[in-house]
Amino acid sequence: MANMQKIVVIGGGTGLSVLLRGLKTYPVDISAIVTVADDGGSSGWLRKELNVPPPGDVRNVLVSLAEVEPLIERLFQHRFENGEGLSGHSLGNLLIAGMTSITGDFARGISELSAVLNVRGNVLPASNDSIELVAKMNDGSVVHGESNIPKARKQVKKMFIEPTHPKALPASIQAIRQADKIIMGPGSLYTSVLPNLLVPDIAKEICKAEAERIYICNVMTQSGETDDFKASDHIKALHDHIGETMIDRIFVNDTEIPADLIERYAEENASPVVCDYASLQALGLHVISDDFIRVDGPLLRHDADKISAMILEG
Repeated sequence: MANMQKIVVIGGGTGLSVLLRGLKTYPVDISAIVTVADDGGSSGWLRKELNVPPPGDVRNVLVSLAEVEPLIERLFQHRFENGEGLSGHSLGNLLIAGMTSITGDFARGISELSAVLNVRGNVLPASNDSIELVAKMNDGSVVHGESNIPKARKQVKKMFIEPTHPKALPASIQAIRQADKIIMGPGSLYTSVLPNLLVPDIAKEICKAEAERIYICNVMTQSGETDDFKASDHIKALHDHIGETMIDRIFVNDTEIPADLIERYAEENASPVVCDYASLQALGLHVISDDFIRVDGPLLRHDADKISAMILEG
């Protein structure tokens, strides 16, 4: 492990899990720093009732990095459909909450489950505290809660977190300091990537890190978050919130997306993110543009194998 590249990946949601499945096939030392801002569904209920950080994003990352039999993975992701009090919960969420109760510490509970699942790398919450996302919209309205922000269907002007200065997990800070490369995204800009960076000590460490700092831009816009955003708008949003330049290189898809998928995504008010080279270069970024998409049935995913190879070779 001492001679491996140390890769820190920061985010949450499906995009992070897809990338990690690609990275774990390479001989690298992975640390995934995961958001604790989810407040919807099973995670939201456990957060409220048991006073634990939301486990949903952590669960998905654990599964993506696990090296176990497929049946164990399915078991961990199993979501109950029946049963009073159980309906809607995934077994993995309950196990994380249970291990947090047993160990008395969210991060330690994740570590213990990582050993059980033979996780390839370290899964680290951005903080041991639950974080609530707050968005001030362009019209002056304020929306509380990660799950409510996209539903508002308004343009985000500024994101905040409560508490405003949560304590960053020391292991997350150490991972950033030791990293050779720090990757942000892919994932929802305002509700998966930024929540981690709004933890002040995490943003501070990334800004002064000697590691190369990489942003993987989403392929499609997201309704209620990044409507009409070009790739440079993602970077400007990060700079506006952090106040400093924190990205060196950006990966952006520039291949044409099949017409049937554009039509399907249009039903969700989503469209392809434009790679505006000149604006990105004016921001001082090294732009990597290529065919980075993989069609997964009705969905577009990042080609994690291709992106991973290019990140590690660069």
